[in-house]
Amino acid sequence: MSEVNKDRKEAIRLGKTVLGIEFGSTRIKAVLVDEDNIPVASGTFDWENHLENGIWTYGEDEIWKGLAACYASLAENVRTTYDVEIEMLKSIGFSGMMHGYMAFDKDNQLLVPFRTWRNTITAQASEELTELFQYNIPQRWSIAHLYQAILNKEAHVASISYITTLAGYIHWQLTGEKVVGIGEASGMFPISPSAKDYDRGMITRFNELVEVYQYPWKVEKILPKVLVAGEEAGRLTIEGAKRLDPTGHLKAGCLLCPPEGDAGTGMVATNSVKVRTGNVSAGTSVFGMVVLEKELKQVHKEIDLVTTPTGHLVAMAHCNNCTSDLNAWVGLFDEFAESLGITIDKNKLFETLYTKALKGDKDCGGLLSYNYFSGEPITEMKEGRPLFVRRPDSKFTLANFMRVHLYSSLSVLKAGFDLLTKEEQVKIDKIYGHGGLFKTKKVGQSILAAALNTSVSVMETAGEGGAWGMALLASYMVSHDEGQSLDEFLEEKVFRGNTGEEMTPDNQDAAGFNAFMVQYRKGLAIERAAVDAI
Repeated sequence: MSEVNKDRKEAIRLGKTVLGIEFGSTRIKAVLVDEDNIPVASGTFDWENHLENGIWTYGEDEIWKGLAACYASLAENVRTTYDVEIEMLKSIGFSGMMHGYMAFDKDNQLLVPFRTWRNTITAQASEELTELFQYNIPQRWSIAHLYQAILNKEAHVASISYITTLAGYIHWQLTGEKVVGIGEASGMFPISPSAKDYDRGMITRFNELVEVYQYPWKVEKILPKVLVAGEEAGRLTIEGAKRLDPTGHLKAGCLLCPPEGDAGTGMVATNSVKVRTGNVSAGTSVFGMVVLEKELKQVHKEIDLVTTPTGHLVAMAHCNNCTSDLNAWVGLFDEFAESLGITIDKNKLFETLYTKALKGDKDCGGLLSYNYFSGEPITEMKEGRPLFVRRPDSKFTLANFMRVHLYSSLSVLKAGFDLLTKEEQVKIDKIYGHGGLFKTKKVGQSILAAALNTSVSVMETAGEGGAWGMALLASYMVSHDEGQSLDEFLEEKVFRGNTGEEMTPDNQDAAGFNAFMVQYRKGLAIERAAVDAI
């Protein structure tokens, strides 16, 4: 065993490591970091949401099975690499898909199946609350789900004792604490950045709005308590330790930091919590965020206002669809190869096809693609129908085919960012990219740079994703210097000047993406027709 691994083994044995776990849309990932915040082990578990009575959901059993399996994968990685068991941890942090809706009664029983971010079933609530608050309330936000359930006269609403998100639920069950980090809270109900808590005026307006229904609760009483990064959020209970590690090796008692959503962990993992920095997370869904210097001039239904894990205001363009359709096409090529008796490494297949896209026409040669597996609020699609369209005279080549699907995966995001930069004159110094779209070097990065017409940087650690970002928040809680802000901690103790590999936009690529967007917007009528007809 190398000296480095010996030191890491000792740190694990002595309980000096920190754990971050993130529940993504298709994968649960755990990352263990050492005292230098360097990942030393990881674990994963693949899972998938399913449509149940028209609702995209994951079952409670799936959540706990997935958590235990992910942790078991991490523990096995540690045993194999360092020949040691994890028995103690310095701290833990949990993250999950933002934001959704989990409602519980006074006996802590889940009242309705978990409603994930992917659902587009709260349009009426979203519109009415946006008008009431004069503040954009996206469909996936917890308060939109709650109010839509009220409008639908769902019986369960009268029995609600507590509502939370997936991250908040897991944290509560493992610690007994009904809390969430402020970034996650900002997707449950609007936040006042100055108060670092739910906006009191909007709380009052909501309570007055639903007073006629005479529910036995006030909204502020059923929401989790808001905490900011650096605050302690409880300790792992004996029952919680057993749920995380059914083998019994892990001991109870370690500290947990406030649970956050994948938006917050993405900001942390890319060192983009400072004003005028931003990041794009591109996987099953895609969202881009910019930390604002000041509030936006007007309400935009295309732009969400959330916060960093410390409470700074952030503008977000969130798109429900990104790589699902692209991955499905790559899977088709893989199936074709297998039919010929050819086995191709999946990473090599993605790399080959992605790289081929760079040789396509700048405007994709007249091809169009809509990657909507589910609805897309920014383009006002209630449902999704993955769609590929071409004219008889389009340049139907493999390069253009792959390029159009890469363009499609970022088109809705571009629409949101165009609004920020052109209408609101938001200044962006740099964008950091992370997530599956950027695994093939320079391809996704160059396409994003063209889409946003700004410099994009990708770090070597980008592949660690939100689980690493969550581990960093847990580390910040237990190891930051007195008075040290989160951005100072990240700069001084984590990234140490590392700004990643930067790529500036190619002017021809940017012009080609703009030309493609003209046709993309016109073709949305085709997508609407597909939703109506199929």
